[in-house]
Amino acid sequence: MLVTVRFVGSLRAVSKRAEITLTFGRSVSLRDAINSVVEHQPALSGVLIDLELGDPRKDVLMLVNEKDTSVLNGLETMLHNEDEVVFVPVFHGG
Repeated sequence: MLVTVRFVGSLRAVSKRAEITLTFGRSVSLRDAINSVVEHQPALSGVLIDLELGDPRKDVLMLVNEKDTSVLNGLETMLHNEDEVVFVPVFHGG
């Protein structure tokens, strides 16, 4: 099973890659895929997930097949063959 992971904006700079492809033997959760991303791209550790809380960072939008994971099952969203995950940094101003 192949999952494409794309990095946008500052996340692309941190990862030093625009995209990676992950290979799994079965369907996995977004949480599992993020753990695999961090294994391949250690610089993203703590950037995608709040390490203390284990929750996604509020300043990173996570999309699976162009859908915000907040309307899916969050980190428990299941990924399947040829799915695309996109991480987009969100900037807030005031």
